[in-house]
Amino acid sequence: MNPLPQNLFSFPRFRPEVGGNNAAPFLPMSRAEMDVLGWDSCDVILITGDAYIDHPSFGMALVGRLLEQQGFRVGIISQPDWHSADAFRALGRPNLYFGITAGNMDSMVNRYTADRKIRSDDAYTPDGEPGKRPDRAVVVYAQRAREAYADTTVVIGSIEASLRRIAHYDYWSDKVKRSVLPDSKADILLFGNAERALVDLTHRLAAGEPIKAIRDLRGTAFMTPPNWLPDEDWAEINSIKLDTPGKVEGHTNPYEMIPEKEAKCATGEAGNQAAGDADTIAADVVKQQAVRIMSREERQLMLRDKHNKTVIRLPSFEAIKDDLVMYAHASRVFHLEANPGNAKALSQGHGERDVWINPPPLPLAMDEMDGVFDRQYARAPHPSYGKARIPAWEMIRFSINIMRGCFGGCTFCSITEHEGRIIQSRSEPSILREIEEIRDKTKGFTGTISDLGGPTANMYRLACKDKKIEETCRRLSCVYPSICSNLGTDHSKLISLYRKARAVPGVKKILISSGLRYDLAVRSPEYVKELVTHHVGGLLKIAPEHTEAGTLSKMMKPGIGAYDEFKAMFHKYSKEAGKEQYLIPYFIAAHPGTTDEDMVNLALWLKKNDFKLDQVQTFMPTPMALATTMYHSRKNPLKKVSQDSEVVETARSGKIRKFHKALLRYHAPENWEVVREGLLRMGRNDLIGSSEKHLISSRPPLLPLPVASGKPAGNATRGVAPKMNTYGKKPATQASVKPAARPASKALTPSARPALAYRSAKAAPSKTGRK
Repeated sequence: MNPLPQNLFSFPRFRPEVGGNNAAPFLPMSRAEMDVLGWDSCDVILITGDAYIDHPSFGMALVGRLLEQQGFRVGIISQPDWHSADAFRALGRPNLYFGITAGNMDSMVNRYTADRKIRSDDAYTPDGEPGKRPDRAVVVYAQRAREAYADTTVVIGSIEASLRRIAHYDYWSDKVKRSVLPDSKADILLFGNAERALVDLTHRLAAGEPIKAIRDLRGTAFMTPPNWLPDEDWAEINSIKLDTPGKVEGHTNPYEMIPEKEAKCATGEAGNQAAGDADTIAADVVKQQAVRIMSREERQLMLRDKHNKTVIRLPSFEAIKDDLVMYAHASRVFHLEANPGNAKALSQGHGERDVWINPPPLPLAMDEMDGVFDRQYARAPHPSYGKARIPAWEMIRFSINIMRGCFGGCTFCSITEHEGRIIQSRSEPSILREIEEIRDKTKGFTGTISDLGGPTANMYRLACKDKKIEETCRRLSCVYPSICSNLGTDHSKLISLYRKARAVPGVKKILISSGLRYDLAVRSPEYVKELVTHHVGGLLKIAPEHTEAGTLSKMMKPGIGAYDEFKAMFHKYSKEAGKEQYLIPYFIAAHPGTTDEDMVNLALWLKKNDFKLDQVQTFMPTPMALATTMYHSRKNPLKKVSQDSEVVETARSGKIRKFHKALLRYHAPENWEVVREGLLRMGRNDLIGSSEKHLISSRPPLLPLPVASGKPAGNATRGVAPKMNTYGKKPATQASVKPAARPASKALTPSARPALAYRSAKAAPSKTGRK
C-alpha cells in the first residue's frame, strides 16, 4: 500500500496576498494586466498552444488557477509566434519556471487527419483559424523559451509531452522518435494528471531547491547520466531482451541480520584466520546472523521498500528504432507498469544519456478533485479575443466534467495511459455548485446542461471493491475480456447525481453526451432507464467500434452481443417513456487486426440493420497507444512477444485504408468505385448486384452536378470529408435510421479537461460516445 501523499491544499500559500479571495479576474497575458495586479514579475509563466479560456475544461486555466490558489503569480502566453523568441519575452523572465504545453490536444492530431492531410481549421483558436501553433509544439515552444531566457527552468507537460515520454512510433514521419525530453531540452516532464507533482515541484523550487535535485516526484521524467540510480539501495531489472526481464533478485531472508554478501565475506575472512582464532570468528558470525522473528507487517514493509527501489531498464531508443519485435516488447513492458499501486520506475537509454520515468502519480482524492474544479474561474475566453468565436468554447461551455480516468483500456485510446485507470470523481455538492455557476455566470445559458460526464459517462465513482487488490492488479483492463468480479458496477451514485442535477432551479434539461460504456450500463437496468427516460436528446451515441471478434480482440472491446443487449434495453425504456429515440453507433475503419473480410462483414451488418453512417473515421496511430504498437510492429503486445509470436493484420497502404473507410459508407455514391474495386479484388463479386443481398449495385450511381458555387448539390455534400469544427470530437457519426434526426445537443463532452487524452480513431481528444 502506498503512503498517503500530502493533500494538494495543505501547503502554506507562497504569497499570502495572491489567491484566495484575491484571485485575478483573468490570469494576465500582458504587462499591462500585470501592472493592474501590481505585479513586477510572474513566478510561473504558462505557455500554451490553445486560446486562453478561463474554464476548468482547459488545461492552462486549471493549472494556472491551482497555482494561483497556492500563492504563486501565474501569467499565460497563449499561441505565441514561434518564429522568434520575442513573443516568449512578453511577460518577462519567470521567477521559477516556464510551464509549456501544446494545449488540450496533441499538436499533430490537431493539425492532421488520419490520412495525414492538413485540417482546415483549429477548434481551439479564435474563429477556428488554422496554423496558430507549430507541429510538435512542445519541442518548439521549449526551445524558444530557452532562447528567450537561457538560464530559466523549463517544465513540459500535457497530453503531447505525456504520451511522448519514452521512445515512440510517430505516425506522421513513419519513424520511431526519441522521447520528447532530449529534443525539447526541458529540465523535467510532468505526465498524466499532473496537479500533485506540479504543486510539490513549484513549492520546492520556490524554497530554493535546484531543479536537478528534484528526482523523487511521482509522475515526472527527466534525463540522467547512463545507468544512473537514485542511491546505492536501488536495484535494476534488465528488460532489454525479449521476454527475459533479467535477473530477478530473490526475497530477502527475514531471519538474516546482515546482507548476504557481507555474511559470506565474513565467513571467508574467518577461514583465513589462524586456527586458534577460528572459534572466536565463528562466534562473531553467528552473533551477526542471530535469528530474528519478523512480523508480517515488517516483512511487507521490507518487500515494499525493495519494490519501490527497483527500476526496469527498457530497451534503448537505438535498440527499438529499427527492430519491430523489440519495439513491441518495450511497449508491453511499459504498459504493464501503469498501475500507481505497483508500478516500478523505468529507464530507457537515449544515446549517452537515459530517460528516467518515475511511477505514475497517485490519484487525487475526492476533496482534492473538488478543490481543483472549485477555483474562481471566469468561465469565459480572455477579453483580448473580443467577439471572436472559439469553437472549443462554444462546444464545452454548458458541460461539466464529473470524473477523470478510464479502466476500459481500449488499445486505440490513450486515456488510460494519460489519466490512469483509477477513476477520480468529484463530489455531488461540487458538481451541483458548478451547475449553479453555469446558470448564473455563463452567457447564453437557456437551461440545458449539455453533459455531465468525462472520458466515460457511466464510470462515475466506480472502483475496485478491495483497495489491496486494486494496488496489486496487473490487468490492462477491468472490463476485458470480461468485467472483473472485483469491480464495483453499482450506478446508484450516478443516478442520484442525475436526479439532484435535474432538480437545480433554472435547469430544464440535463443531457449526457460523453461516451457510454454499455457493457457496464446493462449491469444496472435502473441506470439505463434513468438515462433513456430523462437524459437522451433523441439520439444517443455509443461505440461498438466493430462487429468482428478478431478485430474486437485487438481493440479490447466487448463483442457485438453486448451492444444488442443494450439496444434492447434502450428501445424498451424509450417506448415506456413514450419517446422516439435512436442509437447512433460509432465504428473504426482500418484498425490493426482488421482484415478486408472483417470490414465487408461490418458493412453487411450495417446494411442489415439499415444504418447509413454520415461521417466516419479511419484509425489514427497515436503515440503510446497499444494499437499503435500493433500498427507499427505487426505484433500483439497484449500477449507475450517473440520473433514468432502472433502477427497482427494491419491496413497500412493508403489504398487499403481508403477501401476500409469506404465500406463504412458503402451506400455513398462517391464511394461506389472504391468499394467495387475492393470487392472485385477480394473475389466477392457476389456482393455486387441489384437485390437486397448485394452490398452495392452493379451500375454506378448518378452523382449530382455541382452548383455554381462549386459545392456539390443535394445530398452529395454528405460525401465530402467533414471539417473538424468541434472541440475534442470527431464529427458526430449519425445514422440515417431517421434521416431528419440530428443530435439535440452539439455540446462537447468534457474529456478535454485539462487532460486530455485523445482516442486514436478520432481527430481530437474527447470521448464523444466512444467507449
